[in-house]
Amino acid sequence: MNLTEIKEDEFCAQSSNFSCFERLSVTAVDVLLYVSAAAVVLLTVCGNLLVIISICHFKQLHTPTNLLLLSLAVADFLVGLIVMPFHFIGLIESHWCFGAVYCTIFNVVAFCLTCVSVYNVACIAVDRYIALCNPFLYSTRITVNVALMIISCLWLYSIIYYLIFLYFNGNITDLAENTECAGECLVKISDIWAVVDFILVFIVPCSTIIIMYMKVFAIAKRHANNIRCVQEQNNAKSTRKMHSVASERKAAKTLGILVSAFLLCIIPYYIAIFLYLHMRKPSTYLLLMNISCLGFLNSSINPIIYALFHSWFQKCVKLIVTLRICCSESSLMNVLSKDA
Repeated sequence: MNLTEIKEDEFCAQSSNFSCFERLSVTAVDVLLYVSAAAVVLLTVCGNLLVIISICHFKQLHTPTNLLLLSLAVADFLVGLIVMPFHFIGLIESHWCFGAVYCTIFNVVAFCLTCVSVYNVACIAVDRYIALCNPFLYSTRITVNVALMIISCLWLYSIIYYLIFLYFNGNITDLAENTECAGECLVKISDIWAVVDFILVFIVPCSTIIIMYMKVFAIAKRHANNIRCVQEQNNAKSTRKMHSVASERKAAKTLGILVSAFLLCIIPYYIAIFLYLHMRKPSTYLLLMNISCLGFLNSSINPIIYALFHSWFQKCVKLIVTLRICCSESSLMNVLSKDA
């Protein structure tokens, strides 16, 4: 037995004698951490719930793009409701407190929802590219029914893939081994499956996002250049054209923030997973738990990035908070007009 194995055994022995909820005292730091975690969970759940209610209730928002936003909001809502609370408790206590069965359930849900969220962002990127590149094809072929079919396939694929992924790596059949060290909720992954998962859940969707948005930027820039040319030829319409150019720039900035925030949250998460797979130590486990927060915090950021940049969302929130959605035929309200 080498020194690393001895240290791991000592860590497991210490963890097995430790109970999360039987500490003699709670420090001010613990209280601050739990309050902060509760605030993040509340922001995630409430923010995404507002998006869900808005898109579901108002019929004017039943578009293919908004249905993709709805699917993303549902995934992020479930992350905030199911995954975040237990993850933050394990992070603050530096100890997994909920046993082998919930460890397996936690891993299945966390992996599936992460996959759904990543592929939803990729689908939104493709949706925006098609809408800008070929508006006629988009309006005739990309219907609400098509969007619902894509979303259904996306969720089904994520669930089936990760059930197979966890099953063939022994995470479902060997529950006891998943928590053989009482302080950890372990995920066993072979080297081959690690590469497959990295390609399918990171390389493919992230490459799609980057490529699609680079093309979107190029199209937006070309449109802006065309508008400037027309503006120079027709000064009488300069105000309208300047407004159009400003809109293009605003859209480009929004997309830049969207892509940057997503990649900043996801890339460290996958780097931490690879470190943990090749360096199975208590220190790398705690590092993974900490960096995993970035991946989950993306669920808190998404409603801000995807929804708060839309004026219709702000109007919907006002209608929801003031309970005007309880009025008869409120679902038919025009939330896209400036006077709504």
